[in-house]
Amino acid sequence: MREAMLRVLLPAITLVIALAIWQALVSVAKIPPYLLPSPAGVGDAFLRKGADLGRGTLLTGVAALAGFGAAVVLGTVTALIFSQSKLIRLSGYPYAIFFQTVPIVAIAPWIVTLTGYGLPSVIVVATIISLFPIITSATTGLLSVDRSLLELFRLHRASRWQTLWKLQFPAAIRYLVTGMKASSGLAVVGAIVGEFFVGYSGAQHGLGYYIRSSSDNLKTDELFAAMICCTLLGVLVFVSINLAERFLLRRWTES
Repeated sequence: MREAMLRVLLPAITLVIALAIWQALVSVAKIPPYLLPSPAGVGDAFLRKGADLGRGTLLTGVAALAGFGAAVVLGTVTALIFSQSKLIRLSGYPYAIFFQTVPIVAIAPWIVTLTGYGLPSVIVVATIISLFPIITSATTGLLSVDRSLLELFRLHRASRWQTLWKLQFPAAIRYLVTGMKASSGLAVVGAIVGEFFVGYSGAQHGLGYYIRSSSDNLKTDELFAAMICCTLLGVLVFVSINLAERFLLRRWTES
């Protein structure tokens, strides 16, 4: 109980001290607000733009979660295919690396041509950016099974499906969850990047729009407010993955 309280109190105290130092630095050094706003100024920006930032956070969150979900499904299916054949793995893995290294700026016009401006395009960008950790982690997990256990399954004439479902997939869960943790943060980043380059049509605006708009207009207080919303969204997604991890590990690895 005491340790749990310390885990909450110590970060809270650190935050208060950091905010106090930040406020004092801005006040004493008389730093212009367009260079570094004070915590009070950022708070005022939240009051002015709270409703807009809330809607933007919701829209970006939907895009990030949809992209993350698509990445988990596509990445897991790809890893399952890779794990069944070394020939397929050697043939397809370079193209998986392509999704990690492809410049979104370069393919953004093509994505817009395929799906148009709006939520689908942002989801595609979030999926592309968050896909690679799922593929690599799940593939590594599926191939990490103890050879003696594989021989035991073969000895009992288990089918390929039984070996995959009863042995390889449970062994890969820890690896998959690790990949999901990395991918969840990338999905949020991908959604924001997608809003930068493909955006939304009409009156819909995600956090990426507010970051870009406030930066272009030197409204640094609103920029910081949008950045804080992005951070909170990423933390929320990460905490959700941690909660899901407990269920998955208990369901698949309890023995």
